[in-house]
Amino acid sequence: MRRVLVLGCCGAGKSTLSRRLAAMTGLPLISLDSHYWRPGWVATPRDEWKAAVTELCGRPAWIMDGNSHGTLSIRLPRADTAIWLDYPRLLCLRRVLWRVAKHHGTVREDMGEGCAERFDLEFLRYVWNFNARNRPRLVAALEAHGAHLHLHRLQGDGDAERLLQKLSGERAEIPDVAAGQP
Repeated sequence: MRRVLVLGCCGAGKSTLSRRLAAMTGLPLISLDSHYWRPGWVATPRDEWKAAVTELCGRPAWIMDGNSHGTLSIRLPRADTAIWLDYPRLLCLRRVLWRVAKHHGTVREDMGEGCAERFDLEFLRYVWNFNARNRPRLVAALEAHGAHLHLHRLQGDGDAERLLQKLSGERAEIPDVAAGQP
């Protein structure tokens, strides 16, 4: 496990799980949102974004947190492990609303500079419709580009905790990236 994608709907807990995995494994954490969003919630232009993702994926080891469906064809072939948080939309929506209430007006650590948390109806619609609109694209991308992956499909927080416990037991087998081991 050297290149791990953490995928799923906003609010599922990708960032939280990714931080815990990074702390446990020592693998560097890449939050795609912090690279994609420019100050004031300005999106990176598509060609520039694909080039940036290609560079990020070219690194020897990482845990990469984020959806960015347009770059799955770049990220999936480079990953060796994918953790898919396939959570119910009501849970994700509730968590997003809680996150907005808790962090409103501040920039979360996993976001780009100048992207303060805000109430955004379009974003809430995205979360509400994720399983109907984006989940099928994610499944298709996993089928097209992910046959080689160790895929972990998690359907709730209990699954996530069990995976973390399992991986903590295998921790001795995870190479020390900081020490430069391949």
